[in-house]
Amino acid sequence: TVQVTTVYPGANAQVVADTVAAPIEQQVNGVENMVYMSSNCSADGSYALTVTFDIGTDLDTAQVLVQNRVAIAEPLLPEEVRRQGVSVKKQSTDIILVISLISPDKTFDSLFMANFATLRLRDELSRVPGVGGVDVRGGSDYSMRIWLDPELLSARQLTTQDVIAALRDQNVQVAAGQIGQAPSPDNQLLQFPVTALGRLTDAEQFEEIIVKKREGRVTYLGDVARVELGSQSYDSFSVRSGTPAVSILVYQLPGANALEVSQNVREAIERLSQDFPAGLEYTIPFDTTLFVEQGVEAVYHTLIEAGVLVLLVILVFLHDWRAVLVPATTVPVTIIGAFAVMPLMGFTINFLTLFGLVLAIGIVVDDAIIIVENAAHHIERGLKPREASIKAMEEMTGPVISITLVLSAVFLPAAFLGGITGQLYRQFALTIAATAVLSAINALTLKPVQCATYLRPLPEKRNGFIRGFEW
Repeated sequence: TVQVTTVYPGANAQVVADTVAAPIEQQVNGVENMVYMSSNCSADGSYALTVTFDIGTDLDTAQVLVQNRVAIAEPLLPEEVRRQGVSVKKQSTDIILVISLISPDKTFDSLFMANFATLRLRDELSRVPGVGGVDVRGGSDYSMRIWLDPELLSARQLTTQDVIAALRDQNVQVAAGQIGQAPSPDNQLLQFPVTALGRLTDAEQFEEIIVKKREGRVTYLGDVARVELGSQSYDSFSVRSGTPAVSILVYQLPGANALEVSQNVREAIERLSQDFPAGLEYTIPFDTTLFVEQGVEAVYHTLIEAGVLVLLVILVFLHDWRAVLVPATTVPVTIIGAFAVMPLMGFTINFLTLFGLVLAIGIVVDDAIIIVENAAHHIERGLKPREASIKAMEEMTGPVISITLVLSAVFLPAAFLGGITGQLYRQFALTIAATAVLSAINALTLKPVQCATYLRPLPEKRNGFIRGFEW
């Protein structure tokens, strides 16, 4: 996904949809390899467009294509939006974790914490490998707020546009030039740069802005408005356990490892917290990777439990711990082989591939079980382990290959589904199919050797009874 974001200060959701969303989406729609796009216009004037591309698309190229389309739409956007800027970046739509800044003793308000997060934390966290984006919510930037008095404006025959024009003309950074700059007279010995007051910083300086001058009478901004240093917007807020807080939303970069990103972000925020002022703390109330870690751990437990249960069943029915060794080695050999094959198919260790491996546990030992059972059957009929293994393979080679082909025919069609659904089922289906093939190769090569090596012939008859197997 590639995300386009901007903000229209003071506009509601409908205005944003009509003046910002419509021009941008008309141009972005149909960009190469795009699957679909979705947008969100908020009452605080913010706009976010998420463009989803087909699997396998180069996101760097996709970002450039979207940026070019947005550049075409920019002349049609309101001037305030162009001044704020339109951001185009590649990032996942899912939040990987949320960091909350709080002041338990209420030493700092949300405005201070939001600016602290913007100035001291956001850039550092954005540089963490795998982080696609960092948003600060629950506060805003410091801004000079001008509260106009309508009655005073009307009495002086002024409009809001007059005030905006005065602010735009007198609150500007300009190059004032130099005194004595060439070409200059020969007797000019010195050259001085002129330093002029540029952008204003204090409320008192803003109050002295001249908004109207007529017949010797001057109207200052302080005559028609109240000026104060405050927040750029009061439309959103964040609270943590009843205490004002600021939330830092961390997004994952597409293709990054969520567990590594979460760990790196936690280490980074812990390092940065060493420089926090007294009275400022952080917590992590939301982390999606905790669910991932628990899910992966549960899959591993299921994997171990399934393997142990299969081996116990073999031991109970064959009454020979040597026979258990034959299928016991099948599980690790096949699973390790599956892990080696998955990168070749472009798969990672995730819920889908692990789910396929769990289901494949019963499949990978089936081939070994029928071979060891058939070899044990021929040993009971008097053959030596080597001859019994050869006889078993003569009878079982065909069935092992057949059942592998049948299993492949069952799961492989799901790998040819299209779209995102096909991508999900493809990992599951190909993992099981690859595991079944590896199991068949293992059964046809390693298992007969193990049967001939591990199994023992029956003991001689004594007094009409067969001596039981020694454990």
